[in-house]
Amino acid sequence: MSLDAGSIKRLQKALSIVDEHGTVGPRLIDDARRLWSRSRRLIRMGLVPPETLELDAMELACYALQLPNRRGKTLPTGKPGRSTLRERAEEGAEMLVGIAGGDTDEGLLDRTTRVLHEMPHRSPVLDEAKILADALNLEDFGIVGIIAQAIQTARQGEGVTQLSKSMQKREQYGYWEARLKDGFHFEAVRQIAQTRLDRARKVVEALIGELDEDAGDR
Repeated sequence: MSLDAGSIKRLQKALSIVDEHGTVGPRLIDDARRLWSRSRRLIRMGLVPPETLELDAMELACYALQLPNRRGKTLPTGKPGRSTLRERAEEGAEMLVGIAGGDTDEGLLDRTTRVLHEMPHRSPVLDEAKILADALNLEDFGIVGIIAQAIQTARQGEGVTQLSKSMQKREQYGYWEARLKDGFHFEAVRQIAQTRLDRARKVVEALIGELDEDAGDR
């Protein structure tokens, strides 16, 4: 199995349209590339035997996982929502077949869709699914996670005040502790997430401080 340049080019073209309004931009392509780069970093850490991995399927899956962002998920309030990992994986697999299925090696496509379908499981069979799940979940931690949340908040018509309140609620209800406990297959990745979370908490603390200053509370 091999990943041809044409498959990547078609996926990149699809990812260049970042929303339902036809806005063109590099955000989704950059997200896909960063996810693949992060996945390769986890592979280099020796978390699984590298000979068990089909790297072409993993790279293809990284691009496919960004495709659901184009569809958009609408909340009961009418505002755009955020897809779950299962929804992203299932939609990504479906859209991948439609975009790249015609010319992509059938065996590679089958392996990729299997990786995507296994990703949301608590105990995936494929090592590729474990690595990709951890790499994707790591995206939510750290300063990158704050910026991603800010983008989502802005898409809902809200701003820094609502972002700050959302972050405080997550701390109040133990959101991050639960994610750290259940969101990773490998302890080494969990430790990376904890380090990123520690940095993010400092940024959130500074943000709250500035908002309090603007409100005249300090």
